[in-house]
Amino acid sequence: MIWTILLLFNGILFFYFMSNRTRSKREPPLDKGVIPWLGHALDFGKDAAKFLTRMKLKHGDIFTVRVAGRYVTVLLDPHSYDSVLQDTTSLDFTRYAQVLMDRIFNLRLPNHKPDSEKAIMKRHFHGESLSCLNHNMQNHLQTLLMFETTATQNQTDWKHDGLFGFCYSLLFRAGYLTLFGGEQNNNCTDAAKVYKEYQKFDSLLIKMARTTLKSGEKQTAGSVKQRLWELLAQAGQRENSSLWLHSYRQHLEQEGADEETQRKAMLLQLWATQGNVGPAAFWLLAFLLTHPEAMRAVRKEFNSITLSGTTTLDPQKHTPVFNSALEETLRLTAAPFITREVLQNKTLHMADGQEYDLRRGDRVCLFPFISPQMDPEIHHKPELFKYDRFLNADGTAKEDFFKSGRRLKYYTMPWGAGTNACVGKPFAVQSIRQFVFLVLSHLNIELSDSEAQVPAVDASRYGFGMVQPIKELPIRYKLRERSNLQ
Repeated sequence: MIWTILLLFNGILFFYFMSNRTRSKREPPLDKGVIPWLGHALDFGKDAAKFLTRMKLKHGDIFTVRVAGRYVTVLLDPHSYDSVLQDTTSLDFTRYAQVLMDRIFNLRLPNHKPDSEKAIMKRHFHGESLSCLNHNMQNHLQTLLMFETTATQNQTDWKHDGLFGFCYSLLFRAGYLTLFGGEQNNNCTDAAKVYKEYQKFDSLLIKMARTTLKSGEKQTAGSVKQRLWELLAQAGQRENSSLWLHSYRQHLEQEGADEETQRKAMLLQLWATQGNVGPAAFWLLAFLLTHPEAMRAVRKEFNSITLSGTTTLDPQKHTPVFNSALEETLRLTAAPFITREVLQNKTLHMADGQEYDLRRGDRVCLFPFISPQMDPEIHHKPELFKYDRFLNADGTAKEDFFKSGRRLKYYTMPWGAGTNACVGKPFAVQSIRQFVFLVLSHLNIELSDSEAQVPAVDASRYGFGMVQPIKELPIRYKLRERSNLQ
C-alpha cells in the first residue's frame, strides 16, 4: 500500500513540474493547454492545421505549445523562415528524423550520414542519370496503364475505379519497378504484392509515428513490416534495380549496416520515394476533373508539345500551364512539418526586428501549409483551386508574391527548403507529368457522378507530406479509339 501511495505521489510531482513551466519575458507566447503533460497533443494530432490556425489567431506568428510533454515553438512568418532553415549549429534536423525512423521503420542506422545519402541521390536523380530514370519510369507507366485498360475482354466497356487507388497503385508500381527492380511480366505481380502490403503499412503510418497504435494494430503493423522486409530483401541486389539503389545499399554496407538493417532501410526508401507521388497525382487529376477550364488548358498544352507520332512529351518544351496546375495542387494538399531540435539556447531573429529566446531541448516547427500556402494575404481566396495562380499574364511562371508589402522568398513550400529540400523533386515532377499526360492522352476518363466534388482531406495526416482524401472519388475510364498506347 505504501508503495502505491509513493508512486502516486511521485506521479503527481512529475506532472506538477512538467506543468509548471513559465514564460520568460523574451520567449514566445506560451500556451500549455489545460491537461497536465499532454497539453494540446489531442488537438494537434486530430487536425494540426485547424489547431495551429487557432493558435496563430490567438498568439500571432510565433508561439510555444506543450504537446505530450514536449514544448514546440511554432513559427508561421515565412519572412523569418531562414532564421531556422539556415541555422545548422543551434538547430538540428537529424535527431527528430531518427526518432521517426525508429518508430515507423524500427530502423537504427549505425552511422547515419544524411549528407552522404543526399549526395548519392544528387548523383542519380539529376543530369543524365535522371534522364535514364525518366525513360524507365515512362516505359513502366505505359506497360501498367496498357494492362489496366486491356485486362477486360471488351476494351470498349467503361471500367469503374476509385481515382485515389487508380493513381496511387499505378505510380507506386511503376516507381517501384523503376527504382527497386523486380519482376517485369505483363501484370507485374512482384510490384503488385509490394503495393498490397504497403497499403496496409501506409494506413497505420501516422499512428506509428505518434505511438498511438492499439494492441491489435501493433500486431498488424509488425507483421506487415516483416512481410515488406522480406519482399524488399533483394532490392539493390537485382540487376534491374536502379544505380541509385545499388549505390545506397553499398553505402549502408560501408557504414556497417547488417542485412536486417539494410532491409529496414529499403522500406524507408520505398516510403520516401513512393509515398507522396501517387497522392499528388490523385489531387491534381481530381481538381482537373472537377474544373473543366483547367482540364481544357492542360490538354491544350499537352497536345501542342507531343513529339510527332509518339506518346512522349517533347523534353525540350516547357509546360508552364501544367506546372502551375501542379504547384497549385501542392499548395492545397502538401502539408509537411519542418522540424528542428534546439541543441543550445538560441535567440531567434524575426524579420520584423523582434527577438525571441528558444530553450535547449525544445523543438521548432514550421508549417508552411498555413503560411505561406493558405495565407489569404499572399494567395487570394487560398481555399480555391486556381490552375493559373502561378502564371503571369504572358504565360510565364509567376514568382512574385508579397506579404506585408515585401516580396516573399517562400510563397509555397511543398518540397521543403534549405539544406533539407527534396532532392528527388525533378524525378517526382516528371513522373506525375508523364502519368497525367498518358492518362489524358490515351483514356476517356470522367467522374462517375458528374456532380461529384473533390473529397475532403484526412486531417490526421497533416504534417507528414501529402495529405490523403477521407473517401474515394469514383471514376470510369476506357481506352480512347485509335490510341497507340504500347
